[in-house]
Parts: sequence; C-alpha cells; structure tokens
Amino acid sequence: MTIETAVPHRDAQTLGADVRWASRNIFPPRITPPPPSPPPGTPVLAWKGESLEDYWRAHPSGAQFSGGKGPQLIVDDGGDATLLIHRGYQAEENPAILEEPTDSRELAIINALLARELARDPRRWHKVAREVKGVSEETTTGVHRLYQMLEAGTLLFPAINVNDSVTKSKFDNLYGCRESLADGIKRATGVMVAGKVVVVCGYGDVGKGCAQSMRGFGARVLITEIDPICAPRPPWKALKSPRSRTPCPRATSLSPPRGIVTSSRSSTCSK
Repeated sequence: MTIETAVPHRDAQTLGADVRWASRNIFPPRITPPPPSPPPGTPVLAWKGESLEDYWRAHPSGAQFSGGKGPQLIVDDGGDATLLIHRGYQAEENPAILEEPTDSRELAIINALLARELARDPRRWHKVAREVKGVSEETTTGVHRLYQMLEAGTLLFPAINVNDSVTKSKFDNLYGCRESLADGIKRATGVMVAGKVVVVCGYGDVGKGCAQSMRGFGARVLITEIDPICAPRPPWKALKSPRSRTPCPRATSLSPPRGIVTSSRSSTCSK
C-alpha cells in the first residue's frame, strides 16, 4: 500500500487487467489508497490497524475472481500469496497438515483459515493454482522459499526472481532499506536512535543501506559479517566490525538485513 505499488496497479488496469490490491504485512502505511488511486470499485484488501487475523482473512479475496477462478499473474512481496496457494493446495491433498501442532501463531492462523476454506470448497486451491501462469517475487525471504519449493519439487507454477535483478538489488536493497529501517524502528518503538548501539548483521547491499541510515540518525553502528569479501569493507567506511558475538551484549537494536528488525536488550541478543 504505497505510491510505488499504486503505479503498476494503475498501469495494469489501464492495460485491461482485473486487479486486486493487498498489503504485504499488517502495517500498511496509509489509511486509503495513495495517489494515483485505482478506479472506484477496485478491491483494496488492506486498511490501517488491521490485525494479523484480518491480514490473512483478506488474502483469499485477493485470489478470488469471476467464475471462481484465481489470478493469472501474482506480483508478490514476501511470498505470502504464494505460500497461501501452495499450503492450501497441499491441504487439499492432505488435510492432516492443518492439524499439526505449531508454535507459530501466524501458521496457526493460516491453518485455521485454510480449514474453513477447505470446508467451503475442497478443491478451491487446485483451481486457483491451475489458473496461475507465474509469480514475481520481490524479497530475499520469498525467493529463498521459492528455491526451496523448486528443489523439493512442490513449486506449482513458474516464478521470476525479481529480488536478484540488478535494477532491484542495487537500488531498492540499498536505498529502500535506508528509508524503511528507520521508519520501522520509529513506528515500533518511538525512541530516539541517536546514541544507541545498532548491530547490523551483514554488509551486503541491504546491510550498507541499514548502516548508512542508522549512522545518519547518530547511532553507534557495529557491523558483523562472515563473507570474506564483504567483511573487510566496513572499516573502509569508518564502521567498526568486531567479531559476531562481541557486540550483542551491548546492542540496543539488532538489524538482520535478511530478517526483521528487532529492538532488543542483551538477553534477547544473546539468544
């Protein structure tokens, strides 16, 4: 739910596509679709203040088109739409997977949702998967998941790795994370970053953007890196690069560029 995603949304509709617009997480930054807004009547499946249950409950509507068919193309960011289709497909083959115990609250929500969908239509996700011609994936996490499914032979349709495209990784991974990291920390904690100790775990394009962002706010930035090519680089930017275990007890915020930014104290870092 951003201005950037509004542009391809509008363009796809201009070219004649029937489009559904959903958020990639429970924190859509805007209450209403930003300009350029989609035409009236366009399904927008996100709203300010939605819960995790709301977020997943909206997803099946995004995969619902006329005649009970699913989408033909998916522009995914994080892999959630792809995950839902694949898990729903697997559940129709073996409903017992929805009863497996899990410590993940999110997976429990997904399982409960799919159980309800299974009761309504026991072949829904087979029909949806049959319609999909391909998916593009924007994130490192989503791409890893796609590769895992490909290796396991469970990937149901072709996928395009947008994350590793040079026009994405050399721009969004560096400059986008420089914006979104600070925004996420501010929204989650409301604290002043200046003077805090921030550990950035990794110094690829994302790590570089995170380090620049936090240093720009006045944080004391430490870098950990295991890649022998990337590891020597932080000192060239006047950044400290201690051993991986050394900075954790001192960290106020831990930033893993391939995961989630976690405000933490030393006990959490140690774990």
